[in-house]
Amino acid sequence: MQVIPILYENNDILIVNKQSGLAVQGGEGILHPLDEVLAEQIGQKVFLVHRLDRDTAGILVVAKNPKAAAKYTEIFGTKKARKEYCAFCCGLPPKEGGVIDTAVEQKGAEKSALTRYQVMAKSVFKTEGSAINLCMIKWNIETGRMHQIRIHAAKLGAPIIGDDKHGNFKTNKILKKALGAKKLMLAAVKLSIPVNADGRETVRTFEIPLPEHMQRFAEDIGF
Repeated sequence: MQVIPILYENNDILIVNKQSGLAVQGGEGILHPLDEVLAEQIGQKVFLVHRLDRDTAGILVVAKNPKAAAKYTEIFGTKKARKEYCAFCCGLPPKEGGVIDTAVEQKGAEKSALTRYQVMAKSVFKTEGSAINLCMIKWNIETGRMHQIRIHAAKLGAPIIGDDKHGNFKTNKILKKALGAKKLMLAAVKLSIPVNADGRETVRTFEIPLPEHMQRFAEDIGF
């Protein structure tokens, strides 16, 4: 059984580094989801506070009891939790940075979704007689809709590499063959959130390096 890295722990929560490909919660066809693996790892039941897509790596908060779960679910529904993601994308946005305020469909209904983005680096990968524009983008989301960043990246004309639902399938195939880019190039890399320490609640910031598959890709293309 895999071990999930724990970045921080107190009496209420755990902050962990989720691997790409690990589902957060069980369901049909899903074996060993994060909530089950983590519960076995620490010897007690855990309660989900928010979600990351199965293929998205990075920082995830999990509660140790129902009261803490309710509290942090509310926090994640406000601006008290500040989330930052990094993604490698194909194509280039029309601007170096900006705000995307476009609703996304969730279970048959349109839901408001706001995402801020900033292009951090650019590169051109030449292969098979063509040149592919690539970029690294920092994302900050103020709503937590399913696949929000993936959908908004595609709307910008810079879909995330390895996205098998909203991405550029032709380019994904080329980069998979040429560079071994098999996984989704998206990670939750930074989180600022209030935590209880020594009887006082203070805002702390947690940050992780890019997951290994994204580090290798960055080195291959010169980011």
